[in-house]
Amino acid sequence: MNARVDLPPAREVCSTTTRRLIADGALLVDVRERAEIDRLAFDLSDLVIMPLSELELRVAELPRDRALVLACQSGPRSLKATYFLMRQGYEHVASLEGGIFKWASKGFPIKGPPVATTTPAAEAVSAGECGSDSGASGKCGSSGAGTGASACCETAATASGKCC
Repeated sequence: MNARVDLPPAREVCSTTTRRLIADGALLVDVRERAEIDRLAFDLSDLVIMPLSELELRVAELPRDRALVLACQSGPRSLKATYFLMRQGYEHVASLEGGIFKWASKGFPIKGPPVATTTPAAEAVSAGECGSDSGASGKCGSSGAGTGASACCETAATASGKCC
């Protein structure tokens, strides 16, 4: 008999917040398949590679006493993996919003050739607009905290937990 478990919404974090979480001791778990990782990988010293196809069998390898950020190519698989871990009783888990594509677009460390990505969020950043509540105009830097996408992202992440 399978009992239904109601879960709260999974936490999704942007690349900037993920870097901060890693600096504070979180572990990045890459759930992409090995062929994908061979083409483009996170360049981090403390990283666990656990493809989604292996997660159910290897879940016991993941620490329960450490924050985990799950990542995939663009976000959906890591979100699925986050919910899976939540159902297994993991409390400190989050999904990297936008995956490695978003991470790479921010210029964060990767191994392999850079990938051209065009997502609505990336287009908003390059246009100087932010998709979060950073100010009445929605323009990066409109909150008075600074200018450009970086200031927008930092302001939005601080104020609302979201970033562009």
